[in-house]
Amino acid sequence: MSIKSFGAKIFAKRIRKKIDKWANNPIETQKRVFEELLKSASNTAFGRDHNFTKIHTHDDFVKEVPIRDYEQLRPYVDRVVAGEDDILWPGKPIYFAKTSGTTSGVKYIPLTSDSMPTHIKAARNAILCYIAESGKASFVDGKMIFLQGSPELVEKNGINLGRLSGIVAHYVPKYLQKNRLPSWETNCIDDWESKVDAIVEETANENMTIISGIPPWVQMYFEKLQKKTGKSIGELFKNFELFIYGGVNFEPYKATFEKLIGRKVASIELYPASEGFFAFQDVQGEKGMLLQLDSGMFYEFIKADEFFEENPKRITIADVEKDINYVMLISSNAGLWAYNIGDTVMFTSTSPYRVIVSGRIKHFISAFGEHVIGKEVEQAMKEATEATGAVIKEFTVAPQINPKDSELPYHEWFIEFQESPKDIAGLEIQIDNALRKQNTYYDDLITGNVLRTLKVRSVPKDGFNEYMKSIGKLGGQNKLPRLSNDRKIADSLMTGIGK
Repeated sequence: MSIKSFGAKIFAKRIRKKIDKWANNPIETQKRVFEELLKSASNTAFGRDHNFTKIHTHDDFVKEVPIRDYEQLRPYVDRVVAGEDDILWPGKPIYFAKTSGTTSGVKYIPLTSDSMPTHIKAARNAILCYIAESGKASFVDGKMIFLQGSPELVEKNGINLGRLSGIVAHYVPKYLQKNRLPSWETNCIDDWESKVDAIVEETANENMTIISGIPPWVQMYFEKLQKKTGKSIGELFKNFELFIYGGVNFEPYKATFEKLIGRKVASIELYPASEGFFAFQDVQGEKGMLLQLDSGMFYEFIKADEFFEENPKRITIADVEKDINYVMLISSNAGLWAYNIGDTVMFTSTSPYRVIVSGRIKHFISAFGEHVIGKEVEQAMKEATEATGAVIKEFTVAPQINPKDSELPYHEWFIEFQESPKDIAGLEIQIDNALRKQNTYYDDLITGNVLRTLKVRSVPKDGFNEYMKSIGKLGGQNKLPRLSNDRKIADSLMTGIGK
């Protein structure tokens, strides 16, 4: 056992105890974070505008601070971007995480000297929890790869900006620098396909032990490695032990990954975003990720089916329940206040508080009142592929509101198969039944002959990559929406299908 792996085991036990301390005292922890946030920001422009000095309870906060998304917070953010001090948080941010929004164009999410360390600690602690639980640490001596955006930053009014994954690349600890791949030069390549080709060249003969990234892009990396070497990933990287992922649900990709790797590999799910590092999987075999209650973020939740009401009820973790779809709001030491990040979550446990990401509040299908969410389509796909033996590479779903030939409307599933099922019609029935079992509104529409059962469209090989490339979002942290309430993606894919 190396000194590094021995030290990692000792450190992991110490960190696990610290995590357990706040995780076992969740209400008190969130109360402390709430009070610290208000006190710290009381003299900012936002704090003065919203009477922070007069806020003592959550009810006070709800009265003074309305829910905002980026566009609604933008008047304050624009002042920060222009270089003003003490607007949303004391001083100025140290970075802006640049993201692209569907309605706001480019978004600049502030990262402060107080918030940035929480991103790094959470990523580190996810690995340490795995070490503490499993007792395994030899992988820290091997090579690690993090498929991420370019670490090159540009300056805007004295503040560096870039993609979050690129910013985080500047914070890799010194003791891991020699283990990290790819090289800085390769990481800076903009074109995603060229970048993956270069990463394949750099890593094919290395002792890779940890591989991390968004599943569809790691899959592309694995496929290119296999094509180059003729070996499974497990053969090529005999000591590959840990796959770390986030951004999308891994379940739809799991069968493909196991086939590419050739054996099972432990995995850790993360829930990072530009707005904060919200949760990570702290226990193997446990459903859900541990909500980070001690990371400078105060959480509020609104039942998703009440969110679009005029004054939806905002609750804290003290009042959440398991298996209910909630919109998550955050207030943070990055200067975001009652901020709607756009995600919906479900609690799988309230002792401790663990969540799964169930979808996006704007990514759903309710063209007919069914309100189908991401978690439901992913679960339906999982059940159907297990039943039929099909292996999928990627998929998305959209409504077909005006079909030809006086046919009833339906949901249209666009699927790129790794291995096609013997019977597409059988797969359609399996998916439809699994979806109806989960969503009573959808079931009622089928039963009432408002909708017909769904249809599957087979997308040609690399069809989704071609679509993402056509809109300038191939690779990096970009994700294909699982659900759309319109036909924008569907119509583009139909052109490629030629139907």
